[in-house]
This record gives sequence, structure tokens and C-alpha cells, in this order.
Amino acid sequence: MSALTPLPKVPFALRPHPHLYEINTWAWLETLSSRLHGLIKLGDVPDSEWDALAQRGFDVIWLMGVWQRSPESRRLALTDPNNPPLYNRALPGWVPGDVIASPYSVAAYVPDPRIGTWRDLDLVRDKLHKRGMALFLDFVGNHTALDHAWTRQHPEFYVQATQEQFTNDPEAFRAIDSPSGTHFLALARDPYFPPWRDTAQLNHFSPAMRAAQIEELRTIAGHCDGVRCDMAMLHLSDIFEKIWAPFLRGAKPMPREFWADVHDQVPQLILLAEAYWGTEPRLLDLGFSFTYDKAFYDSVRDINAPAVHAALAAPLSYQDHAARFLENHDEHRAIEVFGKDRIIFVGTLMGTVPGMRFYHQGELEGASTYLPITLRMAAPRPPDPVVSQFFEKLLRITEEDVFHNGEWSPLSVTPDCDDTCGNLIAYEWRSEESWKVIAVNLAGGASQGRIHFSHPLSAPEYVFYDELNDVRYVRGADELRGAGLFVRRDRFGAHLFDVSPVK
Repeated sequence: MSALTPLPKVPFALRPHPHLYEINTWAWLETLSSRLHGLIKLGDVPDSEWDALAQRGFDVIWLMGVWQRSPESRRLALTDPNNPPLYNRALPGWVPGDVIASPYSVAAYVPDPRIGTWRDLDLVRDKLHKRGMALFLDFVGNHTALDHAWTRQHPEFYVQATQEQFTNDPEAFRAIDSPSGTHFLALARDPYFPPWRDTAQLNHFSPAMRAAQIEELRTIAGHCDGVRCDMAMLHLSDIFEKIWAPFLRGAKPMPREFWADVHDQVPQLILLAEAYWGTEPRLLDLGFSFTYDKAFYDSVRDINAPAVHAALAAPLSYQDHAARFLENHDEHRAIEVFGKDRIIFVGTLMGTVPGMRFYHQGELEGASTYLPITLRMAAPRPPDPVVSQFFEKLLRITEEDVFHNGEWSPLSVTPDCDDTCGNLIAYEWRSEESWKVIAVNLAGGASQGRIHFSHPLSAPEYVFYDELNDVRYVRGADELRGAGLFVRRDRFGAHLFDVSPVK
């Protein structure tokens, strides 16, 4: 625990539809160390690195994986037979010294010695603030590392099995010796996957454990502006009880949900939820500012046009708080998932819809190699020039105020000569100074239709300048009011129009 800086009294003021950039902190520092020929920790990062992130228009820097890691997690990573093929691809010629513990097997909420100190974190936060950016860190509230101090000092904080339950399913538990005897702690899991072998499942119905976690969050909040909460829906009482009922020994849900207490007791902390299974609205109601929108990602990935249309028809009160992404450390690389022929279309879509626009380290350069979170770094590879140029252009365009303080509206598209208009997604951003129209084709073939506008058109003619493709079109207001704007895009094509009256 540290008292280097006072606890902030109010949340960091993020602009609407902020841009977040996730950095794999350990790997980033290793890359910087290699480039600068010396050991670089957070406090040593050159100001030019923070300047570059600010110049790209990011509002939030999420330093993923700063907390103290678990020796037991590293041991398990080294012995897991599934890991070597992943390591071989990311870092050919890797050696055991390149393997690190998972950042989601937290041994203690203090900065890992490889990363730096509390003072380093405070220095980074202050540098980000001076550049108009917020600092986010991790909170892994569902579980701890097996060698976290609580497993021996407070085994009552965890879900436990009896001797018989342990004997019947030894792969789901870990025997931990403590001053009070041997306890069979449950390995953490969600209901759809095997247990996470390097973690112990916390008991969310334990009042003492909940109070201890909120104290941890108070400390964390003194050094950052927000936290990305790992698997946040697993804290919800009904979900937790459904998964762990046979092991709760009569423990009952608390009167209030954990996240409601966090929001009330640590109100200055901005909360971003990793969430699935339709729990996103519930978590927003409990105090989260943003939640992952994995369903939207899945719909775009699967070229499910009706689902994409439905997502963008949702109330803005929900969409404004959705974190939209093409990749993160849990997903495969965007280039691998979508292919290079789709990256401009999906990048334009994800970068211009409402909500938090979530970017991942390497995405902007077209990185194609997935980095396992238990590997210290990936082998260096040159950026893809086409992808890099596209994202540089997109970030420059979406830095404009209209994409943050303008009014967003979906636009209707009607058929023109064929029935492909359902593949087109169209919407606009408007302010007093600016008007942007975005049209993307979800399909693997050409699609066309007529886009209709509800706002009055006061000029006789308008220039539609496609900022992505550097092409200008002039259209008359009568046509726009009547038949509508004709749009035809080839497979996975996109328009990003800046619209202005002809002078």
C-alpha cells in the first residue's frame, strides 16, 4: 500500500466516445529495452512514447498487467503442453527465461518489480494527465493467484471443497496448507471452460472478502483513473451461486451486488467491464461506465448483417457505453480474423460507431502474431504499410470533434435495382460545424442502395468527399430529398464522407 498521492476526489473527465489503447506492459517494456539497449521500467519510458500516443488521439491508456505476478503461475505455464506451439509462433527460439506468469494470476496488488514501483505508476499517470489522457489498470476480482497471501492467511475468503469433493474431482481444486490446516480451494472458472489452473476462486458471498477487495480498489484508485475489471459478470450473485452452489455451505448472497458497493465507495474510479452473456446492461446499471461489446464483434466477424443492424438500432443510452473492438489480448489478431481485405471496412465501422473505441497494441501496425500473455515479448516484425496508413488516417479523421460531441443517427437504406441494400450499414455524425456520413458493405460481394436523410437540406448541391478514398462526388439536394444518395460499394468496401454544401 502506498500514500504517495492523495486519492482523486472526482473521476477523470473523459470526452464522449473516447479512444482507448491497451498496452501489454511487460512486452512493451521488453521491446523498449531492446530498442534502447538497457532495462526500461515504467518510470524510464521516454516522454516521446507518451507524446506519440497523445498525438494519435487516445483518451485512455490501459497498462495491462502491471501487478505482481505469481511464481506458481509461471511454473504451470512452463509445464503446460498447449503452450510451446503458441510460443514457437510468437517468439521462435524461445527459452524458459522468456516465459512469465499470467497477468490474471495476481499474487499481490503492488507493481511487479519488472514493471516498476508505485512512484513509477504515479509518474506515468501524471504524464498522461498532462497530455489529456487517463490511466487504466487491471482489477481481477473473481480470483487470485494460488500463491496470493490470502490463500494461507484467509482461506475463508475462497470457495472450498470438502475432502470428499476434492477426492471426487481433484483437477478442480488445490490443496493449500495454512496455519489453520489444509484447505481444498476451488480453481477459478467460468461455466463454459475448464478451470484456470493457476488461480483460486474467491467467495463473493464472504462479507470480509468483499470488504478486503474494496480496500484493494481504494489503494488502486489512488494511482490511476480507471480499472478494466476482468470477467466482471462472475461477481453477480445469481451467476456466482449457479456456478458454485454445491460448495457454498449455506452462504447467502449479500444484500447488494458487489459492483454497486464499489461504485458507491470508490466513486472516482471509472469502471470498464469485461462482460459477456447479455449481462452488460446489468453491469451498467450497477455503476460501470463501459462494458465490452463482444456480441457486436461477433456479428461483424461472422458477417451477420441483421445482427449488426440490430446492434446499431439499440438505444444510444446503451451504445454510448459499449466498448467496441477488433481485437484485444483475449482475441486473435484482427488481420488473422478478418483478413487484410476486410480490415479497412471493419476498422472504419468500429472506429466510427458510438461508444468507447478500443484499440490494442500492434493492431494499428497490422500485427499478425498473437502474443500469449505468459510470454515476455514477441519477435519483432515490420508493420504492414497499408494497415498502418489506414489507421493513421482513421485516427486523424475520428479525432475531429463531430465524432465525440456530434449527434449520431442511423440512416435508412432502400433498394436500388437489386436486393443487396441490406448488406449496407449507414449512419451519420452531425454538429453545427460538420457532417459526416459513413456507409460500409458487410458482404463479400457488391452491394448498393439509396441512403435517406431526415435533416433539412438548405443548399442546392452538396459535396460528398470520401476521406478514405480521396474521391469527391457532387449531388443535388432534390435527389437527396427524393430518391436518396446512391451508394454502391464492392465487397467489404467503405465510404467515410465529409459532406459540405457547394459554395
